[in-house]
Amino acid sequence: MKKRGSYNREKYGRNSYRQSSACRWNRRRSSNERYGAEGLSSPQSSDSSNRAFSSASSSNSSSSVPELPGFYFDPEKNRYFRLLPGHNNCNPLTREMIQHKERESRRLKLLEKEDMQKKKATRIGLNPLPLLNKRQLGMLCSTSYCRLVHELHVNCMQRKKVAIQSPDSSVVGTDHFKLIVADTARERIFTVNDVEHGGCKYGIINLSGLGTEALTVEMYDNLYFTNRKVNSVCWASLTHPDSHVLLCLMGIAETPGCASLLPASLFSNTRPGDQPGMLCSFKISTAWSCAWCLNPQANSCFSTGLSRRVLVTNAVTGHRQTFGTNSDVLAQQFATQTPLLFNGCRSGEVFAIDLRQRSRKSQGWKATRLFHDSAVTSVRVLRDEQCLMAADMSGKIKLWDLRANKCVKHYEGHNNEYAYLPLHVHEEEGLLIAVGQDCYTRIWSLWDTHLLRTIPSPYPCSKEDIPSVVFSSHLGGLRGVPGLLLAVRQDLYCFSYN
Repeated sequence: MKKRGSYNREKYGRNSYRQSSACRWNRRRSSNERYGAEGLSSPQSSDSSNRAFSSASSSNSSSSVPELPGFYFDPEKNRYFRLLPGHNNCNPLTREMIQHKERESRRLKLLEKEDMQKKKATRIGLNPLPLLNKRQLGMLCSTSYCRLVHELHVNCMQRKKVAIQSPDSSVVGTDHFKLIVADTARERIFTVNDVEHGGCKYGIINLSGLGTEALTVEMYDNLYFTNRKVNSVCWASLTHPDSHVLLCLMGIAETPGCASLLPASLFSNTRPGDQPGMLCSFKISTAWSCAWCLNPQANSCFSTGLSRRVLVTNAVTGHRQTFGTNSDVLAQQFATQTPLLFNGCRSGEVFAIDLRQRSRKSQGWKATRLFHDSAVTSVRVLRDEQCLMAADMSGKIKLWDLRANKCVKHYEGHNNEYAYLPLHVHEEEGLLIAVGQDCYTRIWSLWDTHLLRTIPSPYPCSKEDIPSVVFSSHLGGLRGVPGLLLAVRQDLYCFSYN
Protein backbone atom coordinates (compact mmCIF):
# COMPACT_ATOMS: atom_id res chain seq x y z
CA MET A 1 0.00 0.00 0.00
CA LYS A 2 2.78 2.35 0.89
CA LYS A 3 4.56 1.62 -2.36
CA ARG A 4 1.40 2.21 -4.36
CA GLY A 5 0.71 5.46 -2.56
CA SER A 6 4.20 6.67 -3.18
CA TYR A 7 3.86 5.61 -6.83
CA ASN A 8 0.64 7.57 -7.19
CA ARG A 9 2.20 10.64 -5.59
CA GLU A 10 5.17 10.45 -7.96
CA LYS A 11 2.83 9.94 -10.94
CA TYR A 12 0.53 12.79 -9.98
CA GLY A 13 3.53 14.97 -9.10
CA ARG A 14 4.96 14.47 -12.57
CA ASN A 15 1.59 15.23 -14.16
CA SER A 16 1.19 18.37 -12.11
CA TYR A 17 4.74 19.45 -12.99
CA ARG A 18 4.06 18.88 -16.69
CA GLN A 19 0.81 20.83 -16.47
CA SER A 20 2.47 23.74 -14.69
CA SER A 21 5.31 23.73 -17.25
CA ALA A 22 2.79 23.71 -20.09
CA CYS A 23 0.93 26.60 -18.49
CA ARG A 24 4.09 28.59 -18.11
CA TRP A 25 5.08 27.82 -21.72
CA ASN A 26 1.63 28.88 -22.97
CA ARG A 27 1.75 32.09 -20.97
CA ARG A 28 5.22 32.85 -22.35
CA ARG A 29 4.08 32.05 -25.87
CA SER A 30 0.99 34.24 -25.57
CA SER A 31 3.02 37.14 -24.20
CA ASN A 32 5.52 36.82 -27.06
CA GLU A 33 2.71 36.75 -29.60
CA ARG A 34 1.18 39.81 -27.95
CA TYR A 35 4.49 41.70 -28.26
CA GLY A 36 5.19 40.37 -31.77
CA ALA A 37 8.47 38.72 -30.67
CA GLU A 38 9.89 35.21 -30.51
CA GLY A 39 11.10 35.53 -26.95
CA LEU A 40 13.63 37.17 -24.72
CA SER A 41 17.12 36.06 -25.64
CA SER A 42 19.45 34.39 -23.22
CA PRO A 43 22.82 35.91 -22.23
CA GLN A 44 24.51 33.63 -24.76
CA SER A 45 22.38 35.03 -27.59
CA SER A 46 23.49 38.63 -26.86
CA ASP A 47 26.77 37.97 -28.69
CA SER A 48 24.93 36.90 -31.82
CA SER A 49 22.76 40.01 -31.60
CA ASN A 50 25.79 42.16 -32.33
CA ARG A 51 26.36 40.27 -35.58
CA ALA A 52 22.68 40.39 -36.51
CA PHE A 53 22.16 44.06 -35.76
CA SER A 54 19.67 45.74 -38.07
CA SER A 55 19.72 49.23 -39.50
CA ALA A 56 16.14 50.09 -38.57
CA SER A 57 15.83 53.07 -36.28
CA SER A 58 14.86 52.64 -32.67
CA SER A 59 12.14 55.26 -33.00
CA ASN A 60 10.23 53.13 -35.51
CA SER A 61 10.64 49.99 -33.42
CA SER A 62 9.55 51.68 -30.22
CA SER A 63 6.39 52.93 -31.87
CA SER A 64 5.25 49.42 -32.87
CA VAL A 65 6.22 47.38 -29.79
CA PRO A 66 6.41 48.29 -26.11
CA GLU A 67 9.78 49.20 -24.62
CA LEU A 68 10.98 46.89 -21.86
CA PRO A 69 13.52 48.21 -19.34
CA GLY A 70 16.86 46.49 -19.86
CA PHE A 71 15.95 45.03 -23.27
CA TYR A 72 16.34 46.11 -26.89
CA PHE A 73 13.87 45.09 -29.62
CA ASP A 74 15.43 44.15 -32.96
CA PRO A 75 12.75 44.68 -35.67
CA GLU A 76 14.62 42.53 -38.21
CA LYS A 77 14.88 39.54 -35.86
CA ASN A 78 11.47 40.38 -34.38
CA ARG A 79 12.67 39.68 -30.87
CA TYR A 80 14.07 41.28 -27.73
CA PHE A 81 17.72 41.22 -26.70
CA ARG A 82 19.01 41.90 -23.23
CA LEU A 83 21.09 45.07 -22.80
CA LEU A 84 24.26 44.38 -20.86
CA PRO A 85 26.05 46.89 -18.61
CA GLY A 86 28.73 48.87 -20.39
CA HIS A 87 31.63 48.17 -18.01
CA ASN A 88 32.94 44.70 -17.07
CA ASN A 89 31.80 42.82 -20.20
CA CYS A 90 33.79 41.53 -23.12
CA ASN A 91 31.28 42.48 -25.83
CA PRO A 92 28.43 44.43 -24.22
CA LEU A 93 25.28 45.49 -26.03
CA THR A 94 24.55 48.99 -24.78
CA ARG A 95 22.09 51.62 -25.92
CA GLU A 96 24.94 53.90 -27.02
CA MET A 97 26.34 51.13 -29.20
CA ILE A 98 22.92 50.53 -30.73
CA GLN A 99 22.46 54.21 -31.57
CA HIS A 100 25.98 54.43 -33.03
CA LYS A 101 25.36 51.40 -35.28
CA GLU A 102 22.03 52.81 -36.42
CA ARG A 103 23.62 56.16 -37.32
CA GLU A 104 26.47 54.46 -39.15
CA SER A 105 24.07 52.22 -41.08
CA ARG A 106 21.99 55.24 -42.16
CA ARG A 107 25.14 57.09 -43.22
CA LEU A 108 26.39 54.20 -45.36
CA LYS A 109 22.98 53.80 -47.03
CA LEU A 110 22.81 57.51 -47.79
CA LEU A 111 26.36 57.47 -49.20
CA GLU A 112 25.43 54.56 -51.45
CA LYS A 113 22.31 56.38 -52.57
CA GLU A 114 24.35 59.52 -53.29
CA ASP A 115 26.73 57.54 -55.51
CA MET A 116 23.98 55.69 -57.38
CA GLN A 117 21.53 58.51 -57.98
CA LYS A 118 22.85 61.26 -60.24
CA LYS A 119 19.66 63.32 -60.57
CA LYS A 120 17.27 64.19 -57.81
CA ALA A 121 14.26 66.48 -57.81
CA THR A 122 13.98 68.81 -54.84
CA ARG A 123 10.29 69.51 -55.42
CA ILE A 124 7.45 67.92 -57.29
CA GLY A 125 7.42 69.11 -60.87
CA LEU A 126 10.76 70.92 -60.64
CA ASN A 127 12.53 69.78 -63.83
CA PRO A 128 14.87 71.71 -66.14
CA LEU A 129 12.67 71.70 -69.26
CA PRO A 130 9.39 72.90 -67.66
CA LEU A 131 11.39 75.48 -65.73
CA LEU A 132 12.90 76.86 -68.93
CA ASN A 133 9.51 76.92 -70.64
CA LYS A 134 8.00 78.92 -67.78
CA ARG A 135 10.89 81.38 -67.98
CA GLN A 136 10.44 81.85 -71.74
CA LEU A 137 6.70 82.36 -71.32
CA GLY A 138 7.29 85.05 -68.69
CA MET A 139 5.75 83.03 -65.86
CA LEU A 140 8.94 83.29 -63.77
CA CYS A 141 10.95 86.39 -62.96
CA SER A 142 14.72 86.25 -63.33
CA THR A 143 15.31 86.09 -59.56
CA SER A 144 13.00 83.11 -59.04
CA TYR A 145 14.36 81.37 -62.12
CA CYS A 146 17.99 81.68 -60.96
CA ARG A 147 17.06 80.48 -57.47
CA LEU A 148 15.29 77.37 -58.80
CA VAL A 149 18.19 76.65 -61.18
CA HIS A 150 20.56 76.69 -58.22
CA GLU A 151 18.27 74.25 -56.43
CA LEU A 152 18.48 71.89 -59.40
CA HIS A 153 22.27 72.13 -59.55
CA VAL A 154 22.70 71.65 -55.81
CA ASN A 155 20.84 68.35 -55.96
CA CYS A 156 22.95 67.13 -58.89
CA MET A 157 26.31 67.78 -57.21
CA GLN A 158 28.51 64.71 -56.86
CA ARG A 159 31.42 64.18 -54.50
CA LYS A 160 34.95 64.25 -55.94
CA LYS A 161 38.18 64.16 -53.99
CA VAL A 162 40.55 67.08 -54.47
CA ALA A 163 44.28 66.45 -54.75
CA ILE A 164 46.29 68.79 -52.49
CA GLN A 165 49.81 69.70 -53.58
CA SER A 166 52.42 71.62 -51.62
CA PRO A 167 56.02 72.73 -52.17
CA ASP A 168 56.78 70.78 -49.01
CA SER A 169 55.35 67.33 -49.77
CA SER A 170 55.82 66.18 -46.16
CA VAL A 171 53.01 68.41 -44.89
CA VAL A 172 50.30 67.15 -47.26
CA GLY A 173 47.83 64.65 -45.83
CA THR A 174 49.39 64.48 -42.38
CA ASP A 175 47.30 66.91 -40.31
CA HIS A 176 43.53 66.99 -39.96
CA PHE A 177 41.50 70.00 -41.06
CA LYS A 178 39.82 71.75 -38.18
CA LEU A 179 38.46 74.84 -39.94
CA ILE A 180 38.42 76.39 -43.42
CA VAL A 181 37.40 80.00 -44.16
CA ALA A 182 37.19 81.53 -47.65
CA ASP A 183 38.11 85.10 -48.54
CA THR A 184 35.57 87.46 -50.08
CA ALA A 185 36.70 86.69 -53.66
CA ARG A 186 36.59 82.91 -53.01
CA GLU A 187 40.09 82.63 -54.47
CA ARG A 188 41.74 81.32 -51.31
CA ILE A 189 40.77 79.50 -48.14
CA PHE A 190 42.56 79.84 -44.84
CA THR A 191 42.96 76.50 -43.06
CA VAL A 192 43.51 75.61 -39.42
CA ASN A 193 44.94 72.11 -38.97
CA ASP A 194 45.41 70.09 -35.80
CA VAL A 195 48.99 69.04 -35.21
CA GLU A 196 49.68 65.55 -33.87
CA HIS A 197 51.86 66.72 -30.98
CA GLY A 198 49.29 69.33 -29.96
CA GLY A 199 48.41 72.82 -31.10
CA CYS A 200 47.42 74.17 -34.50
CA LYS A 201 49.09 74.87 -37.83
CA TYR A 202 47.93 77.39 -40.43
CA GLY A 203 47.91 77.38 -44.21
CA ILE A 204 46.35 78.98 -47.29
CA ILE A 205 44.99 76.97 -50.22
CA ASN A 206 44.82 78.52 -53.69
CA LEU A 207 41.57 77.41 -55.38
CA SER A 208 42.49 78.29 -58.99
CA GLY A 209 43.05 74.60 -59.80
CA LEU A 210 39.41 73.65 -59.20
CA GLY A 211 38.54 74.66 -62.77
CA THR A 212 40.74 71.93 -64.24
CA GLU A 213 39.81 68.31 -64.76
CA ALA A 214 42.57 67.17 -62.39
CA LEU A 215 40.92 68.95 -59.42
CA THR A 216 44.26 69.91 -57.90
CA VAL A 217 44.84 72.78 -55.47
CA GLU A 218 48.02 74.18 -53.98
CA MET A 219 48.51 74.53 -50.23
CA TYR A 220 51.08 76.90 -48.75
CA ASP A 221 52.09 76.41 -45.15
CA ASN A 222 54.10 78.59 -42.82
CA LEU A 223 56.40 77.62 -40.01
CA TYR A 224 54.36 79.86 -37.71
CA PHE A 225 52.14 77.67 -35.55
CA THR A 226 50.84 77.73 -32.01
CA ASN A 227 50.23 75.26 -29.24
CA ARG A 228 47.06 77.09 -28.23
CA LYS A 229 43.50 76.42 -29.28
CA VAL A 230 42.01 78.59 -32.05
CA ASN A 231 38.53 79.74 -31.03
CA SER A 232 37.58 81.88 -34.02
CA VAL A 233 38.94 82.98 -37.42
CA CYS A 234 37.95 85.61 -39.99
CA TRP A 235 39.58 87.46 -42.89
CA ALA A 236 40.64 91.08 -42.30
CA SER A 237 41.09 93.96 -44.76
CA LEU A 238 43.75 96.07 -43.08
CA THR A 239 45.91 97.37 -45.96
CA HIS A 240 43.86 95.98 -48.88
CA PRO A 241 40.95 93.51 -49.24
CA ASP A 242 41.68 90.27 -47.38
CA SER A 243 45.24 91.32 -46.58
CA HIS A 244 45.27 89.67 -43.14
CA VAL A 245 43.68 86.88 -41.14
CA LEU A 246 42.34 87.56 -37.64
CA LEU A 247 42.67 84.72 -35.14
CA CYS A 248 41.52 84.43 -31.52
CA LEU A 249 43.81 82.19 -29.48
CA MET A 250 42.93 80.75 -26.08
CA GLY A 251 45.36 81.30 -23.23
CA ILE A 252 47.07 78.39 -21.48
CA ALA A 253 48.84 78.24 -18.11
CA GLU A 254 50.53 81.62 -17.55
CA THR A 255 50.23 82.66 -21.21
CA PRO A 256 47.24 84.98 -21.73
CA GLY A 257 44.93 84.77 -24.71
CA CYS A 258 45.47 87.03 -27.69
CA ALA A 259 44.04 88.23 -30.98
CA SER A 260 46.58 88.00 -33.82
CA LEU A 261 46.54 89.63 -37.25
CA LEU A 262 48.53 87.41 -39.61
CA PRO A 263 49.39 88.94 -43.02
CA ALA A 264 48.53 86.64 -45.90
CA SER A 265 51.96 87.41 -47.34
CA LEU A 266 53.47 85.12 -44.69
CA PHE A 267 52.30 82.26 -46.87
CA SER A 268 54.52 82.31 -49.94
CA ASN A 269 53.09 82.53 -53.46
CA THR A 270 49.50 82.94 -52.23
CA ARG A 271 48.85 85.92 -54.50
CA PRO A 272 51.18 87.62 -57.00
CA GLY A 273 52.21 91.11 -55.92
CA ASP A 274 51.58 90.64 -52.20
CA GLN A 275 53.93 92.75 -50.13
CA PRO A 276 55.10 91.85 -46.62
CA GLY A 277 52.34 92.93 -44.25
CA MET A 278 52.12 94.05 -40.66
CA LEU A 279 52.01 91.32 -37.99
CA CYS A 280 50.02 92.44 -34.94
CA SER A 281 49.16 90.74 -31.67
CA PHE A 282 46.80 92.09 -29.01
CA LYS A 283 46.83 90.58 -25.54
CA ILE A 284 43.31 89.94 -24.33
CA SER A 285 41.56 87.47 -22.10
CA THR A 286 39.90 84.40 -23.59
CA ALA A 287 37.97 85.42 -26.72
CA TRP A 288 35.14 83.23 -28.00
CA SER A 289 34.48 85.05 -31.27
CA CYS A 290 35.83 87.75 -33.57
CA ALA A 291 34.66 89.90 -36.50
CA TRP A 292 36.24 92.44 -38.83
CA CYS A 293 34.43 95.69 -39.64
CA LEU A 294 34.06 96.76 -43.28
CA ASN A 295 32.02 99.88 -42.51
CA PRO A 296 33.90 103.12 -43.38
CA GLN A 297 32.68 104.75 -40.13
CA ALA A 298 34.71 102.20 -38.13
CA ASN A 299 37.65 101.68 -40.44
CA SER A 300 40.41 99.22 -39.40
CA CYS A 301 38.41 98.03 -36.39
CA PHE A 302 37.73 94.51 -35.22
CA SER A 303 35.68 93.07 -32.41
CA THR A 304 36.27 90.21 -30.01
CA GLY A 305 33.58 88.56 -27.91
CA LEU A 306 34.84 87.84 -24.40
CA SER A 307 33.35 86.57 -21.16
CA ARG A 308 30.65 89.09 -20.20
CA ARG A 309 31.99 91.88 -22.41
CA VAL A 310 32.64 92.98 -25.98
CA LEU A 311 35.93 94.59 -26.96
CA VAL A 312 36.16 96.77 -30.10
CA THR A 313 39.78 97.52 -31.07
CA ASN A 314 41.29 99.78 -33.69
CA ALA A 315 44.10 97.75 -35.27
CA VAL A 316 46.09 100.88 -36.27
CA THR A 317 45.82 103.12 -33.22
CA GLY A 318 45.17 100.45 -30.59
CA HIS A 319 42.20 102.39 -29.17
CA ARG A 320 39.63 100.17 -27.44
CA GLN A 321 35.96 100.36 -26.53
CA THR A 322 34.49 98.02 -23.94
CA PHE A 323 30.82 97.07 -23.66
CA GLY A 324 29.66 95.02 -20.69
CA THR A 325 27.24 92.12 -21.17
CA ASN A 326 25.52 89.59 -18.94
CA SER A 327 26.88 86.52 -20.73
CA ASP A 328 29.72 85.17 -22.88
CA VAL A 329 29.62 86.43 -26.49
CA LEU A 330 29.93 83.42 -28.82
CA ALA A 331 29.08 84.94 -32.22
CA GLN A 332 29.58 88.34 -33.88
CA GLN A 333 29.12 90.11 -37.21
CA PHE A 334 29.33 93.75 -38.31
CA ALA A 335 26.76 95.40 -40.52
CA THR A 336 28.17 97.22 -43.56
CA GLN A 337 25.58 99.95 -44.19
CA THR A 338 25.29 101.08 -40.57
CA PRO A 339 27.89 101.03 -37.78
CA LEU A 340 26.19 98.19 -35.87
CA LEU A 341 27.76 95.11 -34.32
CA PHE A 342 25.45 92.12 -33.80
CA ASN A 343 26.30 89.68 -31.01
CA GLY A 344 25.01 86.26 -29.95
CA CYS A 345 25.40 85.20 -26.32
CA ARG A 346 25.57 81.98 -24.35
CA SER A 347 22.40 83.06 -22.57
CA GLY A 348 20.49 82.99 -25.89
CA GLU A 349 20.30 86.76 -26.28
CA VAL A 350 21.08 88.47 -29.59
CA PHE A 351 21.72 92.22 -29.42
CA ALA A 352 23.25 95.00 -31.50
CA ILE A 353 25.78 97.67 -30.47
CA ASP A 354 25.87 101.11 -32.09
CA LEU A 355 29.58 101.90 -32.42
CA ARG A 356 28.90 105.65 -32.45
CA GLN A 357 28.06 105.51 -28.75
CA ARG A 358 30.62 105.62 -26.02
CA SER A 359 31.36 102.53 -23.98
CA ARG A 360 28.79 101.90 -21.27
CA LYS A 361 28.27 99.19 -18.69
CA SER A 362 24.48 99.53 -18.53
CA GLN A 363 22.09 97.71 -20.84
CA GLY A 364 20.38 100.81 -22.25
CA TRP A 365 22.72 101.09 -25.24
CA LYS A 366 21.53 97.87 -26.87
CA ALA A 367 19.91 98.80 -30.19
CA THR A 368 18.16 95.46 -30.80
CA ARG A 369 17.36 92.57 -28.46
CA LEU A 370 16.23 89.10 -29.58
CA PHE A 371 16.08 85.90 -27.57
CA HIS A 372 16.73 82.19 -28.24
CA ASP A 373 16.12 79.35 -25.82
CA SER A 374 19.74 78.17 -26.01
CA ALA A 375 23.27 79.50 -26.55
CA VAL A 376 23.61 81.30 -29.88
CA THR A 377 26.53 79.95 -31.95
CA SER A 378 26.22 81.94 -35.19
CA VAL A 379 24.66 85.20 -36.42
CA ARG A 380 24.46 86.36 -40.05
CA VAL A 381 23.08 89.71 -41.19
CA LEU A 382 21.33 89.63 -44.55
CA ARG A 383 22.26 92.07 -47.29
CA ASP A 384 19.44 94.55 -46.74
CA GLU A 385 20.29 94.53 -42.99
CA GLN A 386 16.60 94.22 -42.13
CA CYS A 387 16.80 90.50 -41.31
CA LEU A 388 19.18 88.42 -39.25
CA MET A 389 19.83 84.67 -39.21
CA ALA A 390 20.77 82.99 -35.92
CA ALA A 391 21.49 79.39 -34.87
CA ASP A 392 21.72 78.00 -31.35
CA MET A 393 22.90 74.90 -29.48
CA SER A 394 19.45 73.34 -29.48
CA GLY A 395 19.64 72.91 -33.28
CA LYS A 396 17.22 75.74 -34.07
CA ILE A 397 17.86 78.13 -36.97
CA LYS A 398 15.66 81.23 -37.07
CA LEU A 399 15.26 84.18 -39.42
CA TRP A 400 14.46 87.37 -37.48
CA ASP A 401 12.83 90.54 -38.80
CA LEU A 402 14.84 93.34 -37.16
CA ARG A 403 12.13 95.93 -37.81
CA ALA A 404 9.42 94.00 -35.95
CA ASN A 405 11.79 92.09 -33.59
CA LYS A 406 10.08 88.78 -34.30
CA CYS A 407 10.95 85.43 -35.83
CA VAL A 408 9.52 84.99 -39.32
CA LYS A 409 11.01 81.64 -40.45
CA HIS A 410 12.30 78.38 -38.97
CA TYR A 411 14.70 75.99 -40.70
CA GLU A 412 14.14 72.43 -39.50
CA GLY A 413 16.58 69.52 -39.49
CA HIS A 414 19.76 71.05 -38.06
CA ASN A 415 21.48 68.96 -35.39
CA ASN A 416 23.37 70.56 -32.51
CA GLU A 417 23.62 69.94 -28.77
CA TYR A 418 26.72 71.74 -27.55
CA ALA A 419 29.08 72.44 -30.51
CA TYR A 420 30.19 75.79 -31.93
CA LEU A 421 28.85 75.50 -35.50
CA PRO A 422 28.67 78.30 -38.10
CA LEU A 423 25.99 79.21 -40.65
CA HIS A 424 26.65 79.94 -44.34
CA VAL A 425 24.11 82.26 -45.97
CA HIS A 426 24.21 82.83 -49.75
CA GLU A 427 21.51 85.25 -50.83
CA GLU A 428 22.41 85.34 -54.53
CA GLU A 429 21.81 81.60 -54.80
CA GLY A 430 19.00 81.60 -52.22
CA LEU A 431 20.71 78.93 -50.11
CA LEU A 432 21.41 78.32 -46.44
CA ILE A 433 24.09 75.77 -45.52
CA ALA A 434 25.00 74.36 -42.11
CA VAL A 435 26.96 71.35 -40.84
CA GLY A 436 25.36 69.60 -37.89
CA GLN A 437 26.92 67.87 -34.93
CA ASP A 438 25.87 64.58 -36.56
CA CYS A 439 28.38 65.44 -39.36
CA TYR A 440 25.63 65.90 -41.99
CA THR A 441 25.78 68.94 -44.29
CA ARG A 442 22.28 70.30 -44.92
CA ILE A 443 21.22 72.78 -47.59
CA TRP A 444 17.94 74.72 -47.29
CA SER A 445 16.10 77.10 -49.56
CA LEU A 446 16.64 80.48 -47.94
CA TRP A 447 13.25 81.82 -48.94
CA ASP A 448 10.77 79.02 -48.16
CA THR A 449 12.85 76.96 -45.63
CA HIS A 450 12.58 73.79 -47.75
CA LEU A 451 15.34 71.24 -47.01
CA LEU A 452 16.94 70.67 -50.40
CA ARG A 453 19.68 68.17 -49.67
CA THR A 454 21.41 66.27 -46.86
CA ILE A 455 25.03 65.29 -47.54
CA PRO A 456 26.60 62.61 -45.31
CA SER A 457 30.21 62.76 -44.21
CA PRO A 458 32.65 60.38 -45.96
CA TYR A 459 33.82 59.29 -42.50
CA PRO A 460 31.90 57.92 -39.49
CA CYS A 461 30.29 60.48 -37.22
CA SER A 462 32.61 61.80 -34.51
CA LYS A 463 32.81 65.03 -32.56
CA GLU A 464 36.47 65.33 -33.64
CA ASP A 465 35.61 64.91 -37.34
CA ILE A 466 32.83 67.44 -37.93
CA PRO A 467 33.31 68.71 -41.53
CA SER A 468 33.99 72.33 -42.38
CA VAL A 469 32.49 73.68 -45.63
CA VAL A 470 32.75 76.58 -48.08
CA PHE A 471 30.17 77.28 -50.80
CA SER A 472 30.29 79.73 -53.68
CA SER A 473 29.07 80.24 -57.24
CA HIS A 474 32.66 80.98 -58.28
CA LEU A 475 35.17 78.86 -56.37
CA GLY A 476 38.59 80.00 -57.49
CA GLY A 477 37.63 83.54 -58.53
CA LEU A 478 35.19 85.24 -60.88
CA ARG A 479 35.69 82.57 -63.54
CA GLY A 480 35.71 79.75 -61.04
CA VAL A 481 33.38 76.79 -60.76
CA PRO A 482 30.27 76.82 -58.57
CA GLY A 483 29.99 74.23 -55.86
CA LEU A 484 30.73 73.15 -52.31
CA LEU A 485 34.10 72.44 -50.67
CA LEU A 486 34.08 70.02 -47.75
CA ALA A 487 37.12 69.43 -45.52
CA VAL A 488 37.15 66.48 -43.11
CA ARG A 489 40.14 64.80 -41.49
CA GLN A 490 43.05 65.22 -43.92
CA ASP A 491 40.88 65.18 -47.10
CA LEU A 492 39.29 67.89 -49.20
CA TYR A 493 36.23 67.13 -51.35
CA CYS A 494 34.55 69.20 -54.05
CA PHE A 495 30.83 69.00 -54.89
CA SER A 496 30.73 70.92 -58.15
CA TYR A 497 27.75 71.70 -60.36
CA ASN A 498 27.16 69.16 -63.11
